[in-house]
Amino acid sequence: MVEAEAGGGFRVEVAYARQDVQALVAVDVPPGARLIDAVELSGLLQRFREIDPERLDAGIFGRPAAADTPLRPNDRVEIYRPLLVNPKEMRRKRAKASG
Repeated sequence: MVEAEAGGGFRVEVAYARQDVQALVAVDVPPGARLIDAVELSGLLQRFREIDPERLDAGIFGRPAAADTPLRPNDRVEIYRPLLVNPKEMRRKRAKASG
């Protein structure tokens, strides 16, 4: 993890949502910070134990990104959770049910 430095850093947001709760945390990160650094600094790993940093599925502004992706000022890091149902399968079931 990158340690916070005095000066030269910038702010990003880290977002995570479940059906019952949403979290958006502003984090000050140092120059050279990566996506995983912002996630670790956000405290969301401790707050939501289901997030596995070893198998992190995340993105920046809705675009999938690797854990080692460098961050830029004002980025919004989004932590994704697995889909419970395949959207294509649900559409198929709805279409079949409607005739």
